[in-house]
Amino acid sequence: MDAAPAAEPALRSAPRLRGGLPIVGHTLSFLRDLTGLLARAHDACGEVAAIKVLGKDIVLVTGPAGHEAIFRAPDEVLSPKAAYKMMVPVFGKGVAYDCEDARMNEQLRMLRPALQARRMRTYGEIIAAEVDDALASWDATGTLDLYTWMAQLTNYTSSHCLLGPEFRKEMSAEFAQVYHDLERSIVPIAYLDPDLPLPVFRRRDKARARLGAMVAAIVARRKAAGTVGEDFLQTLMDETYEDGSHLSDHEITGMLVAAMFAGHHTSSATAVWTLLELLQHPRWMTGVEEELARVFADGRPIDHESLRELTMTEHAIKEALRLHPPLFILLRVAMEDTAVLGYRIPKGTWVAVSPIVAHQLPEVFEAPASFCPHRFAPPREEDRQPFAYIAFGGGRHKCLGNAFALLQIKTILAMLLQRYRFELTDDPIVPDFRGLVIGPRGPIRVRYHRRA
Repeated sequence: MDAAPAAEPALRSAPRLRGGLPIVGHTLSFLRDLTGLLARAHDACGEVAAIKVLGKDIVLVTGPAGHEAIFRAPDEVLSPKAAYKMMVPVFGKGVAYDCEDARMNEQLRMLRPALQARRMRTYGEIIAAEVDDALASWDATGTLDLYTWMAQLTNYTSSHCLLGPEFRKEMSAEFAQVYHDLERSIVPIAYLDPDLPLPVFRRRDKARARLGAMVAAIVARRKAAGTVGEDFLQTLMDETYEDGSHLSDHEITGMLVAAMFAGHHTSSATAVWTLLELLQHPRWMTGVEEELARVFADGRPIDHESLRELTMTEHAIKEALRLHPPLFILLRVAMEDTAVLGYRIPKGTWVAVSPIVAHQLPEVFEAPASFCPHRFAPPREEDRQPFAYIAFGGGRHKCLGNAFALLQIKTILAMLLQRYRFELTDDPIVPDFRGLVIGPRGPIRVRYHRRA
């Protein structure tokens, strides 16, 4: 007589973090200290933890196996589009997360060329020229707010590379403010309701309207003059959907903003964090300086090929990204009942992955609180395990701008550290969680000295 098949193990409910208030649950902690809330949830409940925010069930999943389950899930099961409705006012109606899946995929197809490897050689030259211009006004020694200076520099480099020379040369100051207001609108409460009548959202809407007018004016001027640009703006002007229709000015604006978010939002904060960590760890700073001296000996230019040889520098950047991931929470919404790691995820549940929590797992990263670029070098290679290191997310929706960000940061650091020595004048340095990207809370004053 055949044995009866073994019963499938029953799915469990995700363990819930204690301490929530009646009705509002963990909403106050979500708004005041989201990263602290996520860390507490993992510490108390383990690899799967549930919290409740304004009636929404949010399940935090932590660890390589859980990350893989989330990132590999089909969009029809765990949807990023449903989770990122707060980006709709930023990108605009009918762009990216406000499209049907087929339309969004077509727009992503148009976005990829701006951020792929074949354009990196040109971008490297533009970035190097921008850094040269920015350093031209520096004295032999002086003090500056590193975060403000780096934000301005990466705004120039990213807008020049991705949006074209008009934005950089004609409207750079205004564009910087417009972009700042868009970026600063991604605050924790936006995940709950991005249309609340708050000043931060009013500034966002005003900035989006102004940016649309700026783009429309440039498009009209190019068409009237019959000029053809060599930039991503021109690519979007020439692109068509599968039905043969062109993008509207409104869609072009949204795609340009999406490109900037993908290509810029990591660069400024990560460049600052990397330099700050190196300044606080002289051993690793010496290693980077020696690598730069070796690779660029005899006046070798900073270009795409030479930058690829900066392995120690790249490991320092990756370690800064591990300790200070730009995006501290990545979200999906369950579109149907599903399961993750044996836990029941009911339809409508929000599912979260947190790089800032994941990168502190001692079973994955040795001495996770320490700054150690060698963890990425052989034989350790602690990022080798799939979905352990998730600074840029993972799966189909991994950040498109990661290659551009690394190119930009390596170019900036290579030029700064070859020409100047730096020392910190401010302490302590704490993260700033008020916007989309976790940068250090400014101002960050450093003293610089020109090298002989």
